Amino acid sequence: MNQPHRCTKDSTVTISRIMLPQDANPAGIVHGGVVMKEIDNAAGVAAVRHAKKICVTASIDRMDFHNPAFIGNLLIVKASVNMTGTTSMEIGVRVETEDLLSGVITHIASAYLTFVALGEDKRPTPIPQLKPESDEDIRRHKEALARRELRLAEKKKEKECQTDAAKC
Repeated sequence: MNQPHRCTKDSTVTISRIMLPQDANPAGIVHGGVVMKEIDNAAGVAAVRHAKKICVTASIDRMDFHNPAFIGNLLIVKASVNMTGTTSMEIGVRVETEDLLSGVITHIASAYLTFVALGEDKRPTPIPQLKPESDEDIRRHKEALARRELRLAEKKKEKECQTDAAKC
């Protein structure tokens, strides 16, 4: 089935949420799991916007924390589709905080997630292909293709190790 193309801007999402005491440890530092949940939520929205289908998280390829978030910070989570396959897509997520009193914005985390679109039978289903437009979209698409090759090679190696320990 020939799927239409969609542009990165069609599925980009920004979600913001104030960090409250229940989001943090006693020192006022936001739990990494809280940040990860917001990353998964934003990536999921971008995936569904792109596919126009139910999408599920298949993997988190990278999750890098750069700086802490604190109680009172506005957590800003930006997600967009970097690359599409037949039924899956890589979503890139950037997380920033804004100190609302000073206006200082800090990059706190980045992640790459793979989502799979599901059909009515809850099985993987084809999605529209991504049409990168801007130079930034093209750069992110090329980088995502390279990460995909690494992921596939790693999966192949793991499978070989499970069947033949000499190949590990």
